[in-house]
Amino acid sequence: MDFTPEKLVKRLSLRSDFLAVVCAASTVFGPLLIGQASTHAADWPNWRGPTQNGISTEVGLIEAFDPKGGPGSNVLWKSELAAGTSTPIVMNGRLFTIVRDQPGIRKDAEKVIALDADSGELLWENVYNVFLSDLPAERVGWSHVCGDPELDRVYALGACCFLLCMDAATGKTVWSRSMSEEFGMLSTYGGRTNTPVVFENLVIISGVTTGWDENARPAHRFFAFDKQDGTLVWSISTRPLPEDTTYSTPVVKVIGDQAVMVAGSGDGDVYGIQPRTGKILWRQAISRRGINTSVAVDAEGNVFATHGEENPAGTAMGAVVRIDARHASLESASAEAWRTEEIMSGKSSPLLVGDRLYVVEDSSRLRILDRQSGEEVGEPMKLGTSMRGSLLYADGKIYACTVQGVFHVLRPTQDGVESLFKIRLPRGHEAGGSPIAAEGRIYLPTTGGLFCLKNETVTRGQGNQEDAANLTISGSDLLSMERDPAEDPTPAQLQLVPAEAIVQPGQSLPFNVAIFNSLGQQLKLSEEALSFDIQGAGTIDRDGLFVADSELLHRSAVVRVRMGELTATAKLRIVPALPWAFNFSDGDVPITWIGARYRHEGRQADGNGVIAKVSTIPKGTRSQAWFGPTDLHDYTITADVKAQPGNKLPDMGVIAQRYTLDLMGESQQLQIRTWAAQLRMAQSVPVTWKAGVWYTLKFQATTEGDQAVLRGKVWPRDKVEPSEWTVTATDEAPNRSGSPGLFGNATNAEFLIDNVTVQPN
Repeated sequence: MDFTPEKLVKRLSLRSDFLAVVCAASTVFGPLLIGQASTHAADWPNWRGPTQNGISTEVGLIEAFDPKGGPGSNVLWKSELAAGTSTPIVMNGRLFTIVRDQPGIRKDAEKVIALDADSGELLWENVYNVFLSDLPAERVGWSHVCGDPELDRVYALGACCFLLCMDAATGKTVWSRSMSEEFGMLSTYGGRTNTPVVFENLVIISGVTTGWDENARPAHRFFAFDKQDGTLVWSISTRPLPEDTTYSTPVVKVIGDQAVMVAGSGDGDVYGIQPRTGKILWRQAISRRGINTSVAVDAEGNVFATHGEENPAGTAMGAVVRIDARHASLESASAEAWRTEEIMSGKSSPLLVGDRLYVVEDSSRLRILDRQSGEEVGEPMKLGTSMRGSLLYADGKIYACTVQGVFHVLRPTQDGVESLFKIRLPRGHEAGGSPIAAEGRIYLPTTGGLFCLKNETVTRGQGNQEDAANLTISGSDLLSMERDPAEDPTPAQLQLVPAEAIVQPGQSLPFNVAIFNSLGQQLKLSEEALSFDIQGAGTIDRDGLFVADSELLHRSAVVRVRMGELTATAKLRIVPALPWAFNFSDGDVPITWIGARYRHEGRQADGNGVIAKVSTIPKGTRSQAWFGPTDLHDYTITADVKAQPGNKLPDMGVIAQRYTLDLMGESQQLQIRTWAAQLRMAQSVPVTWKAGVWYTLKFQATTEGDQAVLRGKVWPRDKVEPSEWTVTATDEAPNRSGSPGLFGNATNAEFLIDNVTVQPN
């Protein structure tokens, strides 16, 4: 292909012109240019860069550096404030990353920070608690932030599945969604949290969730929120009961004339999804377990995916797979073009440059494959002992850093790669994140500090200009155009927004409708009439204004819009203001509870309806469930609980304001906590109890000044409530709000729950 530097400059200049197309949801989208959506061509606005592939057009970058600093070291600055495992981004002169805050003390938390990209000076920090999570402190800051140059905002998914939208200039929270309390997203001991992706008017995040209604069964789900205000635009599920939680960041490319979001899932498949609608276009099984790596995509529509687990067939571990996504569909046979097995690359995402695919195995062995055939090129190169970060290609060089802090600068050759530089960083400088390139610098994140590396011998812009021009021919970052929606003006899909919401009885909620063609491109609203109907507790008028019934009950509703043969639906939870009381007389788990129905079931006990925390479901014997809005605070929750007979006792508890009161079986204690794995704030007292006896748990959460005061008690249900609290705790880094809920661990034995109440203090 004829692609001169002059043509490259012209094409890069087009990118800013297309920012006008990347617009709000109310705008009809024109042809989309997939490329760099940054106002600064040298920015690195998401973890894999401006074209989502680990490739930068920056030149004049370092070929060596001395981490100890000093003259000629190429270390422009180093920030210990930014030390961690997250990969930073750079946008509009600022660097953003996620780190741990005040480790080891009672205010231990997570935060997003912004540094001046030129000096490393701290500009702001946004601190938020880790709550109701099993992840260890070492996994704080596991995911990465994502930038939106259009709104000058950054988005982050915290360790406790807390999705934040922040003003990039000030760090102030614009909006937030608690993905665990609202959608049942799991925050597990593995700490695998996903990275947001911004596409046009949407910010998209995914994870394994246990929601409500038909989404009560665990599944890896994708959620698209309006990036302006956090309204849920669409959500979709992959196969239920996945093996793993994962952290494969989606990649959006034009494939076959349409925008496609490609991502790995916890079920072991790679999915192709329309990013504006959430419609699943195709899926390809590449592993028996979850996929953590992101994919690479070439200009011909080939998707390159890697994993380090069992293959769908046979006994080999790990593989690199090429999927011909142009011919993939849910109806067709496998679109797998080739598979090279026994390459266990489950953490470091692949890098595609030209006709070479560079993959690093978990053991840090670099392998190079031919893009067309999958055959290996040259001999493998051992980079260290283990690898989590991904490769960076810039200025004709490949940058890599192993977990143990061995930093490499490599140059591709005809037979493979050659080493230009290698150094082991000082002790304490491990690398879980990836190096990035922006503004003529390399930024290298480590657990000992974040390095800003600048070639002191050249001015910015000097370097491998020919490579900067030709690297777009690599295929993975070639700018591509969607088909003009005018060529396909026939409505094929409707979208009802919000896709899901929670309202109070009597409250009204307006719905908006969008129309898309078969390629997932938004069209102008048709003159053809829209009609709305509803199933459940409420009414909706001809303009899409929903009004919930006024009865003070916990119920649900499904809103549907029709246009000819096309339909779209949205789900609502109708939850009244406090107080609440649940006696389960109808023999069922309330439909509006998040994360409850799959893991609890209706039973009869002593002639009354109860619910049981079951022990027969896989990977769900230890769980949490939530009842309502996340802005509730200063309330008291009570519940009657009874352990079923067994060899061991379960753990039974309630949740208030993002704290847990846990009646612990084997340790025979009553504990208040907020972060189970770390116990940054925990208070316990001995309590003797046994199976077969009903006990009442009572938990009060209050905010008093700058601290939260938590009080809990337990007593046999047939006895008089004691006047004194059994255990009291204070938290000087308070959770100021949160949904009431249940906690339970039925691994040892099932237990029953009855008479749940929530009352304002």
